[in-house]
Amino acid sequence: MRRVLTTLMILLVVLVAGLSALVLLVNPNDFRAYMVRQVEARSGYQLKLDGPLRWHVWPQLSILSGRMSLTAPGAAQPLVSADNMRLDVALFPLISHQLQVKQVMLKGAVIQLTPQTEAVRDAGAPVAPRENTLPDDPSDTGWSFDIGKLKVADSVLVFQHEHQEQVTIRNINLQMEQDAHHLASLEFSGRVNRDQRDLTLSLNANVNASDYPHQLTADIQQLNWQLTGADLPTQGVTGQGTLQAVWREEQKQLELDNLNLQANDSSLKGQASVTLEEKPKWVLNLQFDKLNLENLLPPLPASATDSDATQTGQSQAPVSRPVISSNLDQPDYNALRGFTADILLKANSLRWRGIDFTDVSSQMFNHNGLLVISELSGKMGAGSLSLPGTLDVRKDEASAEFQPRLDNVEIGTILNAFNYPISLTGQLTLAGDFSGTKIDADAFRREWQGQAHLDLKNSRMEGLNFQQLVQQAVERSSDVKAQDNYDSATRLDSFTTDLTLDNGQLTLDGMQGTSSLLSMTGEGKLDLVKETADTRFNVRVLSGWQGESKLIDFLKETPVPLTVYGKWQALNYRLEVDQLLRKHLQDEAKRRLSGWAERNKDSQDGKDVKKLLDKL
Repeated sequence: MRRVLTTLMILLVVLVAGLSALVLLVNPNDFRAYMVRQVEARSGYQLKLDGPLRWHVWPQLSILSGRMSLTAPGAAQPLVSADNMRLDVALFPLISHQLQVKQVMLKGAVIQLTPQTEAVRDAGAPVAPRENTLPDDPSDTGWSFDIGKLKVADSVLVFQHEHQEQVTIRNINLQMEQDAHHLASLEFSGRVNRDQRDLTLSLNANVNASDYPHQLTADIQQLNWQLTGADLPTQGVTGQGTLQAVWREEQKQLELDNLNLQANDSSLKGQASVTLEEKPKWVLNLQFDKLNLENLLPPLPASATDSDATQTGQSQAPVSRPVISSNLDQPDYNALRGFTADILLKANSLRWRGIDFTDVSSQMFNHNGLLVISELSGKMGAGSLSLPGTLDVRKDEASAEFQPRLDNVEIGTILNAFNYPISLTGQLTLAGDFSGTKIDADAFRREWQGQAHLDLKNSRMEGLNFQQLVQQAVERSSDVKAQDNYDSATRLDSFTTDLTLDNGQLTLDGMQGTSSLLSMTGEGKLDLVKETADTRFNVRVLSGWQGESKLIDFLKETPVPLTVYGKWQALNYRLEVDQLLRKHLQDEAKRRLSGWAERNKDSQDGKDVKKLLDKL
């Protein structure tokens, strides 16, 4: 046992002594010019190393450098710069004068993917062939150069495409290992903070760089992100997923296949691609199993979702992004001008503003500011809806036109979703044409125009019972009795009207409603901004009377004028029953006197009554 330990100690001493001698005999600065030449020969990039190179022995034999930079041919700024660089090298190749770099580590690096760091090709330079241009190890120098691993820690990536805004990714940690066939495994994490939003991103991927720079393929096996901040849900957006990405250099095209992503409780699959031309071209084909926009979009302002003043005061308004001064003069939806897109979206279920949709399908195309929505349809409960239209932002002022088609849709759900305090339910069928400048609920109330035909089945309007109002007024002014009715709502089997919207003023023409209890016609206006009404109806109560009389028969056949006006939540009404009954009594008295005068036309009294009736 003692001999074994002695032998091991001798070997250890020899190894340490040999390593120390090798380190002392080999000057790492001898590799400086070689590394610069090799980097330029293989890639054309200029490698600059500041300060002397020095050995670092434990725990890994390494060469340490000071500040370094890597600049593309003709570029104005370096592509990569770092405070220090570490090259982990293999020990035994040094014995035969070979520098085999096992890993390159950059700490505090700044990576700039901007127009200023792109290579500038000489106009007279020959075009390289498409095949892999990496040469074999040069044989005339007696040295070889091979990198198997790359590690980047606590670094920054600056990305900018053409004249767009810069995107900065901070806290980058990258670990990449590749084999002789340029098949690499990659681990990446970073954070983006912009416009009061914070995105944390991490991924694991297998990368195929065998045909780089012509083509780069990545199989992202695990992708995780968390997005928090302004204009987002309170809990933020957290997700994970997998996908495959291919970058084609000649076409400047990025393809994303086999997308399988989750964000909060929403999930999608599909494909996407973008060609980075002067104006990028997007092609999207996405399928959502579940799309819950309420967990992906910022919450509605408290004042719009809660009519209770106390609760509104206690609610916390969502944080909004700051308005960038350079964008103050930009028209709405200006970003649509900068790209073209062919988009196909489908969703098995979608939730938005408290409404649940199923079988949603959308097909749209954007051509540099002209967005054509050829299809936007889905099912809502037992009904269905379609909302095709266009949005044109090619001029200074945006212009939107939509042709909504609703079939058997519950109107109460829509009114609640857009915070209209109208207690109305029923199955709505609507066909219309509307236009405006901005697509949101508040702009629709205030600035849109259009016409539509509305058909409402089995409606119920809470707060006012037209039948009850008429019958109670008649009871107070005559001896006619009505059946007790404690319902506080007006029910109609069918209701139709033509409506016109003009900057917040909704005009209702040709209103007609029928049920087994009453029949009505009317017209009026609704102010969508002030939430007031001014409507006039002619109501015939067909049922609910007690007994039989000529007055009841008269009331069944004669419309009673009814005016409903005021705030939607505190409506007032005015009935003209007294005038109607007075006129009925006058007509009845004239009829009876006329009959008496006719029967006594030969008497002086009959003649006098006849003269009196002729004067009335």
